[in-house]
Amino acid sequence: MISPAMNGPVLARLTSASWWFRDSDGRLVLGQFPNPALSVWLVALVLGRFDLSAAHAAAVDGVRHGALLVWALDELVRGASPFRRVLGVVVLAGQLASLIRS
Repeated sequence: MISPAMNGPVLARLTSASWWFRDSDGRLVLGQFPNPALSVWLVALVLGRFDLSAAHAAAVDGVRHGALLVWALDELVRGASPFRRVLGVVVLAGQLASLIRS
């Protein structure tokens, strides 16, 4: 139940789903540029598409996983919105599961 003491802006914020994607200042935040960890991941992803030797492929794969782990931990700890924190948790869980399977 919503307390009658809540004023209009607070009530509007609680009832709107947009709070999920907004930072503490109320700005809509889905992504930020530049993002070094995601840039490293993207470069490793592209490099992984080339025909590499087994040693190079393993190194690129390790960099790719490491970059996503760093990004996920950063989002979990410093994510600007609840959505980005949850996304960090999901990616972190996926990366840890993929590392455990290997």
